Amino acid sequence: MTRIKVLIVDDSALVRQTFKAILETDPSIKVIGTAGDPYIAVQKIHKEKPDVITLDIEMPKMDGLTFLSKLMRQAPMPVVVISNQTSDGARIALKALEIGAVDVMTKPDLSTEGHRAESGINLVDKVRSAFYAGQKSPRPNASRPERSSTTVSTLAGRMQKVRFPQSSIIAVGASTGGTEAIKSFLEVLPAEMPPILIVQHMPEKFTTSFAKRLNETCALHVKEAENNEPVLNNTVYIAPGDHHMSILQVGSRRIIKITSGELVNRHRPSVNVLFNSVAQIVRHNSIGIILTGMGDDGATGMKAMHQNGAYTIAQDEETSVVYGMPYKAVLAGGVKDVLPLNDIPYAVCKYLEMDGRD
Repeated sequence: MTRIKVLIVDDSALVRQTFKAILETDPSIKVIGTAGDPYIAVQKIHKEKPDVITLDIEMPKMDGLTFLSKLMRQAPMPVVVISNQTSDGARIALKALEIGAVDVMTKPDLSTEGHRAESGINLVDKVRSAFYAGQKSPRPNASRPERSSTTVSTLAGRMQKVRFPQSSIIAVGASTGGTEAIKSFLEVLPAEMPPILIVQHMPEKFTTSFAKRLNETCALHVKEAENNEPVLNNTVYIAPGDHHMSILQVGSRRIIKITSGELVNRHRPSVNVLFNSVAQIVRHNSIGIILTGMGDDGATGMKAMHQNGAYTIAQDEETSVVYGMPYKAVLAGGVKDVLPLNDIPYAVCKYLEMDGRD
């Protein structure tokens, strides 16, 4: 069995020791070294040739962003950035994703046994996702749904305004590589759209910064979702980190429910929690989209949406950073169309316009 070689870069000896102990509980991972600053890290990168690096963003001698920029220019490799759980830490972590980091996470919470267990799951998953993002190895052929003969990209000029049923809702799930994929999807959408609910696997506080960044670049209003708020048109709701998001029907209104609870499919927020609620409440008036990410979160929820009449889309392998979640959704039989990322917004708008004329 090929083991994933990991280099841990952090100025804290305790963190280095903790990360090493956590990662080596997984037999597929081998920690080949640790480094207390970027200069030591460079030496060990040349000597050990790691598959994945975990990188503390706040480092002595050279800050993490500067080191990451140099690394991406000179010897690009999968990097998981470790950041403090603060607003400033979230802002810097999102910048790291733009520079080229595969994923971000906060430093493990070791305060209780439950927190330690969840932090361990998170760290192992992030490292494995980063490794597969760097590999993108061929996968066994799955039975792919047929694409429409109409090239959806031809709708680009018609997206100034979209007619849609007032009861529609769009649900989106993503993980590794999802921040940039979501940005690409939302930035080309017109200002008038059905409500869009998004689960991106991301830590608490990071989703606040993520929503603010998207709101600055999108025609739609983008915000972090709040418990019991109504679901409104022309608004994008980002599930808050470390909380599940679902929808409820209360009389004639649909509202957002934010809960804590256990991990679902190893995640909180979980795509399946959102998709299953949309399948139950919105049924055939919904659109489900699953984007790049490791694992199978969202696969059963998308199948439930599909079975209840929703239009479902998975991002294709070529444009996915990790073709895990979309692939599992296809295998589960819940996907109508598999499309390149750039085609997905046009397919959504075309579907809404067709449905809106009925």
